[in-house]
Amino acid sequence: MSKKSLQFLLAAFVACLPLVGFANTQVDSTVVTTEAVAEPHVDGAHVKEPFNVSELINSHIADSHDFHVADWNGHPISFALPIILWTNSGLEIFSSEQFHHDNTGEHVVSVNGQEFVRNNEIIFYKDKYDTLTAEQKKDGAFEFDARPLNFSITKNVFSMFMSAILMFFLFFAVARSYKKNPNAPKGIAGFLEPLITFVRDDIARPNIGEKQYAKYMPYLLTIFFFIWINNLIGLIPFFPFSSNLTGNIYFTFVLAFITFIVTTLSGNKDYWGHIFNTPGVPVWLAPIMIPVEVIGMLTKPFALMIRLFANITAGHIIILSLISLIFIFETVAVSPISGAFVLFMSVLEMLVAALQAYVFTLLSALFIGQAVAEHDHH
Repeated sequence: MSKKSLQFLLAAFVACLPLVGFANTQVDSTVVTTEAVAEPHVDGAHVKEPFNVSELINSHIADSHDFHVADWNGHPISFALPIILWTNSGLEIFSSEQFHHDNTGEHVVSVNGQEFVRNNEIIFYKDKYDTLTAEQKKDGAFEFDARPLNFSITKNVFSMFMSAILMFFLFFAVARSYKKNPNAPKGIAGFLEPLITFVRDDIARPNIGEKQYAKYMPYLLTIFFFIWINNLIGLIPFFPFSSNLTGNIYFTFVLAFITFIVTTLSGNKDYWGHIFNTPGVPVWLAPIMIPVEVIGMLTKPFALMIRLFANITAGHIIILSLISLIFIFETVAVSPISGAFVLFMSVLEMLVAALQAYVFTLLSALFIGQAVAEHDHH
């Protein structure tokens, strides 16, 4: 077998991994399906539940307190993650597998005399949760009085720690490689050096400037590799991967907020002068221009947040929707077409994973460059 054929087969195998992950995905049959789904029908002595596409997609892109590995004889095999809560009586640590269904169908657990309930991966005090309205339970993220402080390790947090450790060992290995052989990098150093020089020469220098780019390189390199690695991790559908960290809007908000803080603290007098005293604009327009400029400051990180979140989430939804066609039509005849499109989308998502890391880093460098740019005054 030629080298090119082997590379193609390897790429096809990696791209088809979502099919493997889909086969191991558990679907909760108690959830009400949409109108587009067929009514349940009887198959022998068992009632066959309709396939729920929205439940499958939501369970994949949402965060959770455990990793679903596979199903065996109708029972899920999961890797439970730790629940860490700061409650009214102090610190409580226990496994997420201790949650069980009570007679009302809620996920509850009793620890040291305190009862907790989990709804949409948000944990409440059981007694306070029972007093909430249906609308408050639905939007429970803002019901702070009914919730303990939650420091639990979820799938996304686990993925974040794993990618941070991976980055540490990668760059530690690169540093050791340069110490041993500073002239010609080999191995992992030879792979990462072009990427590092690309961020330096094609992102940092042109957008921030030759004088000041160096002090921002650690931040730009960190977000580039951090986003890229987590994008790739999200494409691998089995444990210990399968998280959707970069498709979580809270995560993208934090990254965008850090860029906003770095940009704001780096702003020089020309930057702030442009915002509060826009050159060439009459003084009487200041009450209009200042709010516009301030809003512009806020829309930049907002665009960063939404762009990364939307692109990554959309890719996951499209791949899962294509796979779901096989089970919606309940025929294997659809699988060649569905599989071909999944293969194409998976390869495309590998490109998007790198592209979104590049775009986020590029725009961050551009915003920082606007803040530190020095203008000649004549």
